[in-house]
Amino acid sequence: MNSLDPRAPLVLDTRELGRRPGSQRELELSVPAPAELGIEVLSVPEGSLVELDLRLEAVMEGVLLTGTATAALAGECVRCLEPIEDEIHARLQELYVYPDQHDKAAEHDDRDLDDETSRLEDDLIDLEPLLRDAVVLALPFQPLCMDDCPGLCTECGARLADDPDHSHEAPIDPRWAGLQQLQDPTD
Repeated sequence: MNSLDPRAPLVLDTRELGRRPGSQRELELSVPAPAELGIEVLSVPEGSLVELDLRLEAVMEGVLLTGTATAALAGECVRCLEPIEDEIHARLQELYVYPDQHDKAAEHDDRDLDDETSRLEDDLIDLEPLLRDAVVLALPFQPLCMDDCPGLCTECGARLADDPDHSHEAPIDPRWAGLQQLQDPTD
């Protein structure tokens, strides 16, 4: 494991809790968003503020973190490619186990702590993986500028929301093109 930098904005120090089950601490933080926080078409702009409202609670196994993250979103509609600006509210909850708890579980095989188990490192919590997972899971799979966005014309690419009466003449089947000449009065 790499050593965490306690000065990093998304690293939280839990020493104040003192490994005393029941002790807790509430935090309100504004931190800059890490790079690539979101999906390809909708994300939190890098460096924009993410508002965190957190509660850290010491439990027997480690530290339980609960709270919310609120951030601005920017992206584009998947149907018409118009810019989207919105806000996301993601719920956070994760148990960070003490390193010695992991060792005890490995010795006794009482509990199954796998690679996905979040661990404290020198009483520090790395919040970035939890924030990234919570934000990505809270995002819509296909973001739209409005619920009933009609998208773009498949023939010319015109935005259908701007021109609801947009239409094209029905294409003539090439097999019937000869009949069109019979109908033309210009002959």
